[in-house]
Amino acid sequence: MTENNRFEEARRRFLKGAAGAATMVLAPGVILQQVAQARPPSQPASSENRWGMLIDTTKCSSGCDACVRGCQEYNGWGGPDSNEIHSSEAQKAQWIRKVEVHDRQTGYSHSLPVMCQHCKHPPCVDVCPTGASMKRADGIVLVDKHICIGCRYCMMACPYKARSFIHEELHDQLPTAPRGKGTVESCTLCVQRVDKDGPNAVPACAEACAAEGHDAILFGDMNDPNSKLSKALEKYGGTQIRADLGLDLGVRYLGL
Repeated sequence: MTENNRFEEARRRFLKGAAGAATMVLAPGVILQQVAQARPPSQPASSENRWGMLIDTTKCSSGCDACVRGCQEYNGWGGPDSNEIHSSEAQKAQWIRKVEVHDRQTGYSHSLPVMCQHCKHPPCVDVCPTGASMKRADGIVLVDKHICIGCRYCMMACPYKARSFIHEELHDQLPTAPRGKGTVESCTLCVQRVDKDGPNAVPACAEACAAEGHDAILFGDMNDPNSKLSKALEKYGGTQIRADLGLDLGVRYLGL
């Protein structure tokens, strides 16, 4: 066994032992703490959960874009400090956007964020020729950048215009949200937070909204009848955008 192999074997044994302990003293004043996770990395997502959100549009101000800025900062796309170069405005990423909805009959209008709706029956997955567009067992719809060929069929199939195509070279990406030229991207429900914190996870958009004092976005497990999200949906209901399509959305709205 080479020196490198012996080192790797020793490192694996150490990490395996460390994972079983709440804390471990490595040296005086240096303590390794186990990070609490919703599930081990080796355990796949479970259909016992279905993660989703309820957005209260009555708390959503037309002049506020905190959710957009929070998503940009956390996932590293198109923020005010971004160094991305685009040939046109139409090429900018758009994981989440604020839209104005108007009722022509009453004149009533709403401002609301729109992102990937994490459909139970996602059209983007149905049309993807490589399987890059996928839905996890827990309902989160993602794009596997390793096998995405940039055909953009998913973008055409999405009724919510929730996906963007990366036209240009990217630099200084965040390791938690890898992106790549020639691939499609969209809201991931901050999946890395979900995998780490489970039902206690707070997506960046909801976190930023709460920081502004609006608390318009509630995240949780739609399959858990005792979750705050399920109780809110049971009490208040929730509107699905284009419910007539029968896609069973993971993102619901109040006040529409």
